[in-house]
Order: sequence, then C-alpha cells, then structure tokens
Amino acid sequence: MRVLFSRFRSRLLILALLCLTLVVSQALAQAVPQPQTMIPAPPQIAAKSWILMDADSGRVLVEHNADERLPPASLTKLMTAYLVERELDRGNISLDDKVRVSENAWRTGGSKMFIEVNTEVSIRDLLYGIIISSGNDASVAVAEHLAGGEAPFADLMNQHATRLGLHNTSFANSTGLPHPEQYSTARDMALLSQYIINDYPEHYAVYAERYFTYNDIRQPNRNRLLWRDPTVDGLKTGWTTEAGYGLVASAKRDDMRLISVVMGTSSEESRAQETQKLLSYGFRYYETLKLYDQGAVLNSPRIWGGEKNELRVGVDSDVAMTLPRARNEELSARLDIRDDLTAPVSLGDRVGTLEVRLGEEVVGEHPLVALESIEEGGLFKRLFDQVRRFFSNLVGGWF
Repeated sequence: MRVLFSRFRSRLLILALLCLTLVVSQALAQAVPQPQTMIPAPPQIAAKSWILMDADSGRVLVEHNADERLPPASLTKLMTAYLVERELDRGNISLDDKVRVSENAWRTGGSKMFIEVNTEVSIRDLLYGIIISSGNDASVAVAEHLAGGEAPFADLMNQHATRLGLHNTSFANSTGLPHPEQYSTARDMALLSQYIINDYPEHYAVYAERYFTYNDIRQPNRNRLLWRDPTVDGLKTGWTTEAGYGLVASAKRDDMRLISVVMGTSSEESRAQETQKLLSYGFRYYETLKLYDQGAVLNSPRIWGGEKNELRVGVDSDVAMTLPRARNEELSARLDIRDDLTAPVSLGDRVGTLEVRLGEEVVGEHPLVALESIEEGGLFKRLFDQVRRFFSNLVGGWF
C-alpha cells in the first residue's frame, strides 16, 4: 500500500507541476508584448514632391512635399477632362455633340490631337484627345465650346478647384502650358483624381486606353505603366521644361485602389519607375477593409415629438478604410449622435458623426444620416414627449 500511495503522490505532483507550468506560460505570453506588423519607411522617390493616397477614403499613406506649389504641366488636363465629364453627367452636352475647331485651337502649340481648323469634332473624340493624346488643341477647343474661351474656362476651373478643396491650385489655361499663375500640388492632383474616379466612373475607362487614332494619326498614351502593370488604369502624364516630368496614376488590386502622384522627376522612365515604387509599397504593406455598408442601420436613437419614438441612422455611402496590414484588431468606431433629435426629420438629414480610430489615431470621420423620414406626431404625442423629455433631462434619462 505504501508503494502504491507513493507512486500516486509522485504522479499527482508531476501533474500539478505541469498545470503550474501551463499557467505561468500563459501569463508570460500575455505579459510580453506581441510583435506588431513592421512597416518600413517609404522608398526613396526621386521627385520634387509625391503622395500616395487611398482612393476610397482619401487617407494619405505616405507623402513628401505634397503641398509644394509646382507647375502642373499637362496634369492640368485632369481638370479640363473633369469638367467635360461633369457636363456630360449633367446632360448639358453629349458625347456625339460636334465642336467646330477655331483657328486659335488649331494653332495652339505643344502636344496635339491634330484636329483641323473649321472642322467639326465630336466631344467623344476631344475627350479621348485630351486624356490619351494630351492634345492642347483639343483642350482649347473644349474650353471655347463650354465657356466661350480659355479665360472664362480657366475661371470655371478655379471655381471648381475651390469647390473640391484644391487649396493650393490655380489655373490660367486648359492645357498646362507654362503660365506664372498656373500651379498645383501633389495633394491637390490626388484629390482631383479621386473625384474623377468616384464621381464619374462611367467615363473613367478612357484613362486606361493605350492608343487613340484621329485623322489617321495613331498616338500612344504616355503613361508607360499601362503596358507594365495590368492593375494600373490611369490617369495622366505631364511635362514641360519648367515642371519636369509628372505622373498621376491609379491602380486597383482586389478591393483596394490607390492613387499616386509624382511631380518634378527627371525623365519619362523616371516618373514611371518612381510611381511603381509607390504603388508597390502601398499594396505590399497596406490593405483596405470595408467597415460598413451604405444604408446599414448602425443605431436607433430616441427622437422626440415624432410619429415614431426611434430613428434609424447609418451612413449614406460604404465606409472603407485603408490601414497597415494585420492591424484590423486595433480599429474601433464611435457614434456621436445628436441628443436633441426632434421631428420632423427627412431621409438623409445629418444627425451625427461616425468616428473611426486606429489605436489612438482618428483615421476617418463620416456623416451619420437619417435612414428614414419621420413626421411630427399629433398634438397629444408632442405634448406627451415634451413632458417625458423634461423629466428625462431632470433625472438623467430614466424616462
């Protein structure tokens, strides 16, 4: 019996030691900080200024001198094309509309689409000529058609630059030809590209076209990445002696779209290589997550004096966020909803803010809107809610 008891006690002691070892190991694992995903510094980019932005959220991933005012050269034509697309979307013009080419447009120097004076050219061909051939003649023809001349068209460009929040941009012509009052920044060009992509997606496919033929002259798109990277589908190149070589590019891989801008590089090859560095860095070390769907009910706060007592609220567009890979567990969201919601409320009215954080950093803010309309209740309902609201404020929400 003593031998059996001794063996049992030994085994019990071993089992206790194993349990203690397991508990200590778990405690140490929790106490020791776990390694986070390491993100290297962005690559060295041989450009005067540059930026890399997520096209959905507008979040800037990396940048350098992104607010330095520089001559944009033919990147200017992004705004020219944007205004054409806007007029098409509003139904003020159509792709089949004909534009008579003036001698002024025909004589414009620099890169050309090769339109002929006194001929009629469709808006469709002019838009292709602006985006693919970078035609200065096409840009002037469009400016004259839409605004009566380059000066009033430039004024229109500047009004829209202000509307879109391009705070460091000034346009003096539709082409990008050198002018002392014409300047922009990498950040503003990225923002403008974001609007082009998101506002008028039905026209965005033009930016991916590799060639355009007009008047029996076939010209290639100067964006070399369209041949090298199948995920790149836009946007525009630019060059003058003063500006150097610039490129605004966009690429989409899976559900993630990035916009890159480089300004002031040394050659056509350099702007392509430096852009590829930025895009590769962004796709390698960042990911885009969809957080909320458009129209999804995120909360149903109390509303006073209405036919109903609760109002469904959410976001009026999908909410996606680009963040460093493997850090999604650090994401958190906070709903800041007005505490004085009173009927009537209309569908789409803003009622608060959705704040998204990555750790302690605020990485996104989105409007919270009413997902339904609620009319005023009857007289008795409104009076009853006034009484309830008074006592609710008095005793801290018990009512």
